[in-house]
Amino acid sequence: MGIKSFQGVRKIIKKEFKAPILVEDYMTKKLVTFKPNQSILEVMELFTKHNISGGPVLDDNSFLVGIISEADCMKQISESRYFNQPILDKNVENFMTKDVEFITPDISIFDAAEIFHKNNRRRLPVLKNDILVGQISRKDIVVAALKLSGQNYK
Repeated sequence: MGIKSFQGVRKIIKKEFKAPILVEDYMTKKLVTFKPNQSILEVMELFTKHNISGGPVLDDNSFLVGIISEADCMKQISESRYFNQPILDKNVENFMTKDVEFITPDISIFDAAEIFHKNNRRRLPVLKNDILVGQISRKDIVVAALKLSGQNYK
């Protein structure tokens, strides 16, 4: 005669993932922003002062009109040497990226990582109802993944 189990039917417990996984949980909210009429020299000074490599460009109504980066500044430095002109006379609007790709704060960091992988961007502005609410970088995604490494996510 076999051994009977006196345990009842086991309840299936579904594990819920409670760790923060949204862009809004990891994005930078206090941003250094730039204006289209700022000089490239001033932008470079702010990059070094705040230890950043780029940031959003906002118009007078605080709407996103572009992104300026160190790469854009390198272009200006290179051209100023080639044409033997000073750096001071150029504005951000001449060198910023105007076709700005953005994301919303409610997407997961995994979806954001896929966007970074496909589009080779270093940073993405985060817009909610056409208003800039933050910025997320590739480094922010890596930090998020490290924080989540102790969790099970699927």
